[in-house]
Amino acid sequence: MLDYVVELTKDATKITPEHHQRLRNAGFDDTAILQITLIASWFNYINRVADALGVGRELQSASADASR
Repeated sequence: MLDYVVELTKDATKITPEHHQRLRNAGFDDTAILQITLIASWFNYINRVADALGVGRELQSASADASR
């Protein structure tokens, strides 16, 4: 499952039916594969939005300034 999620995160266009079959062979049914895909995609989406908006950077800047 983790290999699938890593590949999904790196480049979802490279996911093939073989990836899904490997998950099935590991015991995941189609509902579980959908849930894995949705959850990983949601986290990727939210992290990219947060990165684009600079969420958390002000805390990192403040920490860096305080340590000087």
